[in-house]
Amino acid sequence: MGVVVNHFFSLISEKQAVKKSTSESVSLADFQNLIRDMYYEKDARRGVDGTFMWLMEEIGELAAALRDGSHEERTEEFADVLAWLTTIANVADVDLTQAVIGKYGAGCPGCGQLACTCPNEEKP
Repeated sequence: MGVVVNHFFSLISEKQAVKKSTSESVSLADFQNLIRDMYYEKDARRGVDGTFMWLMEEIGELAAALRDGSHEERTEEFADVLAWLTTIANVADVDLTQAVIGKYGAGCPGCGQLACTCPNEEKP
């Protein structure tokens, strides 16, 4: 897995001129750009509907990993779900950073607090 992580961050550095940090963090925008650079042509041909089906498959795999999988399997499936969600955002021309900031940047969308105070039964 270390080789994959190192390759991932070297791709980001090459494509986005992002420097590796000791924490090996990457911004949501950089991740979205990386996924776009790697897969957009194929993703655009598949379209939102076809890509959504791949996301649903990965969500099923994540559910199985959460139920019975190892930590490594759960970690990989979370990464897959995030990648496919990002792919759909790219095909649908949605900037995930702006979407997240717009919805959650000022706090919980239900109560407006940074630490949600909505009643437990509410979704926010």
